[in-house]
Amino acid sequence: VVKFRRTGESARSEDDAASGEHEVQIEGVRAGLEAVELDDGAAVPKEFANPTDDTFMVEDAVEAIGFGKFQWKLSVLTGLAWMADAMEMMILSILAPQLHCEWRLPSWQVALLTSVVFVGMMSSSTLWGNISDQYGRKTGLKISVLWTLYYGILSAFAPVYSWILVLRGLVGFGIGGVPQSVTLYAEFLPMKARAKCILLIEVFWAIGTVFEVVLAVFVMPSLGWRWLLILSAVPLLLFAVLCFWLPESARYDVLSGNQEKAIATLKRIATENGAPMPLGKLIISRQEDRGKMRDLFTPHFRWTTLLLWFIWFSNAFSYYGLVLLTTELFQAGDVCSISSRKKAVEAKCSLACEYLSEEDYMDLLWTTLSEFPGVLVTLWIIDRLGRKKTMALCFVVFSFCSLLLFICVGRNMLTLLLFIARAFISGGFQAAYVYTPEVYPTATRALGLGSCSGMARVGALITPFIAQVMLESSVYLTLAVYSGCCLLAALASCFLPIETKGRGLQESSHREWGQEMVGRGAHGTGVARSNSGSQE
Repeated sequence: VVKFRRTGESARSEDDAASGEHEVQIEGVRAGLEAVELDDGAAVPKEFANPTDDTFMVEDAVEAIGFGKFQWKLSVLTGLAWMADAMEMMILSILAPQLHCEWRLPSWQVALLTSVVFVGMMSSSTLWGNISDQYGRKTGLKISVLWTLYYGILSAFAPVYSWILVLRGLVGFGIGGVPQSVTLYAEFLPMKARAKCILLIEVFWAIGTVFEVVLAVFVMPSLGWRWLLILSAVPLLLFAVLCFWLPESARYDVLSGNQEKAIATLKRIATENGAPMPLGKLIISRQEDRGKMRDLFTPHFRWTTLLLWFIWFSNAFSYYGLVLLTTELFQAGDVCSISSRKKAVEAKCSLACEYLSEEDYMDLLWTTLSEFPGVLVTLWIIDRLGRKKTMALCFVVFSFCSLLLFICVGRNMLTLLLFIARAFISGGFQAAYVYTPEVYPTATRALGLGSCSGMARVGALITPFIAQVMLESSVYLTLAVYSGCCLLAALASCFLPIETKGRGLQESSHREWGQEMVGRGAHGTGVARSNSGSQE
């Protein structure tokens, strides 16, 4: 029997809770163990040391320090990064029709302006993850933000179409690194607060999209699109200035063998939060090769990686598809009217254009507001149902709403179904952002999130061909594609081998998932384990 203190959360008796200690029976070890005397000055074997009294890991320290002033500051800073990301994405739907009219661009060039941003994001997502795993989370995030800021402002001065095409592609390349802010953020959060905090950060995405539309209402009529591009970079500028306050992830420092820096970071957080540091010595994890793509395909993570790639692909494919479909369906009135409307559109010249009206901006605004209910619903169910079931539920509801669009419904019912569908698909996206950093170990966490984000960009690249091109041929086939894709994604969510609800973040890929103590049984009984991120 090994007795140790607990820093995680799991079921235990009232007596255990009062003493803060828990006993674990190690499999394969005889119940009656003889007392063993240690020589004078001999250290207690670290396999059986009390992690609070003798040694502790970064996970123990983060749990002991808890959520406080430091995490609130980090929440705002991470939120700024997400807000900037959302504004750079939302500006595409405002910039495209404006340039279509101002520069008399044909339709394919307008579409290419949107696609090139996603190409940049897709090509860079894994690269930023690799940089973050090899050189640090702060380093990767800082470079990507400064890159995006520079080319974002520079694109406002583009003289011709070819210039803005290249510059917006480079902006997309930088945006691909913004999801690494979630990796850094998650590694500083205690287990109880992790899901709620990552979900609440997603509120900043919704705020960013709403703010971009409101900004466009005031800036576009008077100052034009160039000033909109410059002003849209303000959150990035704020983040770039404040990110020098950011510490490097203590988990990354420990994994790369930099113990002193990790302890200094943890002491700084403890001081800011007014909480005591755990007693004892910080355990240095075994140093590993970091940021290697092959690590995502080890036998333990192979299925998880492949299923997550499909889930992220389906999320972006369906989310951005719905955004494009919303405009088409609103303009047509309902699904049954869209075929006749398409025939009328075919007769128009490809250079014919219309500037966005105030009514168009209001439609964009109302559509965007549906993201807030998605955050609240996901926030309420993610710790009740677990991560896997939450993602599955979001996909099923989206698929069901898509199928209901087959019925010729009125404008009000159409709006309601589209809002419910968007709320739940955005909720599924948020649940994936919670699950992915939790399931991968520190050595591959940034790369895992980056590769998943890259697959999401592939979905975003493909979806215009379904939501716009296929829609001209058959609206019902288009809806069936989105519905079928999300049903498959719901199944993929259920088949994920690991549920991360109530678990600590895994430090090393050399241990079983969630394992924090490994001891050796006496008399050749082999390896005995106390297995769980929360030390169940």
